[in-house]
Amino acid sequence: MGPGEVNADRDLLHNQHNSSTSETPQQTPEELREEQRKIRRLQIMMNMVMSVISQDTTLTVDEAAEMVADSRRAALAMFPDKELAYNLIYKPRLQRLMRERYRIQ
Repeated sequence: MGPGEVNADRDLLHNQHNSSTSETPQQTPEELREEQRKIRRLQIMMNMVMSVISQDTTLTVDEAAEMVADSRRAALAMFPDKELAYNLIYKPRLQRLMRERYRIQ
């Protein structure tokens, strides 16, 4: 994942947060830092999941699918109202990785 993708992830998650309600109060600096910390944590987690799936030759397709499902649950626990963002950012990447790694349709 390159720097452009990291910024795009952060921007999409942040923009979806800001556009979810028209009367959202401005974030305090502490709230903004916390959101940025959670976004970075999510990015690291997803990078780790994708690395394990792509590099662990002993990982079965079922184990990989369980990792994907667990990572989705963790992401939505961190960002409960961001399922759309998850589906736009990470779901296609994980689907592509699973197709390539396990040659599935």
